[in-house]
Amino acid sequence: MASFLPILSLLLVIVISLMVVRVATIALVLTGISHQLAQFQARSAFTGSGFTTSESDRVVQHPVRRKIIMILMLLGNAGIVTAVSSLMLSFVHTSSETPAYWWLRVVFLVGGVLVLWMISRSQWVDKRLNQVVEMALRRWTDLEVCDYSNLLHLAHGYTVIEMEVQEEDWLAGQELVALRLSEEGVLVLGVERPGGIYLGAPRGFTKLHAGDTVIMYGPSDILMNLDERRAGSSGNWDHHKAVDRHLQVKREQEEIERTTEQEEPVTS
Repeated sequence: MASFLPILSLLLVIVISLMVVRVATIALVLTGISHQLAQFQARSAFTGSGFTTSESDRVVQHPVRRKIIMILMLLGNAGIVTAVSSLMLSFVHTSSETPAYWWLRVVFLVGGVLVLWMISRSQWVDKRLNQVVEMALRRWTDLEVCDYSNLLHLAHGYTVIEMEVQEEDWLAGQELVALRLSEEGVLVLGVERPGGIYLGAPRGFTKLHAGDTVIMYGPSDILMNLDERRAGSSGNWDHHKAVDRHLQVKREQEEIERTTEQEEPVTS
């Protein structure tokens, strides 16, 4: 049984590492960034990969996110060293050990890793951890955290994107009022000019120029089409089709609302 202790130690290190990264990911999400970005940054910091991207700069500029990343770096260094040493001890042969017993330890290790991997992919575990971490942050810190992914329903076909306007784009050289993006179900949250000037909640007379970065919220498929839309008649036709799709979605939503209202019991 003593020969299994290094394997148990390794599995324990993996469990703690997965928990730390998962909790840090949820904590980063609650500070207002997307789950994908939070997961990438948490894993990067924990493993010490050190990716230098614009998203990384945005994370470290936020005081709360920076503190989370620093803790991840410290825990990651200790965890990796412990995991490597435990892995080496797991496969050290002894003079009395038979090949069958050695393979038994290999099967035990692989099986344990597979079980932990399945648990780490569990949506049930993710949901419970999310609730626990959010409750802990609100109770033991004075931070006003907000899960913008859930707030904006980013997992229900909607997303927020940053789109750089090119010369040949359908958006270039036009005012927002002329683009009528709201008819496609798209909201413009902000416009960042090349010089670093940011226009929050821009008005209809705001004109988009090549080099601008437009922050938009709306249906994922519409935003994807908008990013590929080019100026001219083809772009105008894509706009009309997007408007028709959005009208169809609105009609379906209104039908669902009417059905729901009819099914509600009448209380006196």
